[in-house]
Amino acid sequence: MGRGGSVSTDPATILEIERRRIELVMAIDDWVARSVPQHRLGATLHTETVGSVIDRIAESSVRAHHALMTLDAHNDQLHCAWHHLAELADAYDDLVRDVLAGRRRLPEW
Repeated sequence: MGRGGSVSTDPATILEIERRRIELVMAIDDWVARSVPQHRLGATLHTETVGSVIDRIAESSVRAHHALMTLDAHNDQLHCAWHHLAELADAYDDLVRDVLAGRRRLPEW
């Protein structure tokens, strides 16, 4: 076990985590659908919902923090994990800005 702790491999635990992630994605998407006006005319369709984007950011954050706790400070995988997280955060900011400005619309699933 590294400084980041252990990861459960119990199938029931993994299944419960996945179930909860799906619930959270759906709750986020429901809130966005009710709270954020969508401009349908002339707006480019984004490929993911806001909930799924936030889920990817959360997963990347866990990976980056785990790398920070378990890898040497000069490790390329560590830097790659944090770079990936930063890119996802920037893309999320761009998506929110574009949706609010009417340049992007979100899928309805």
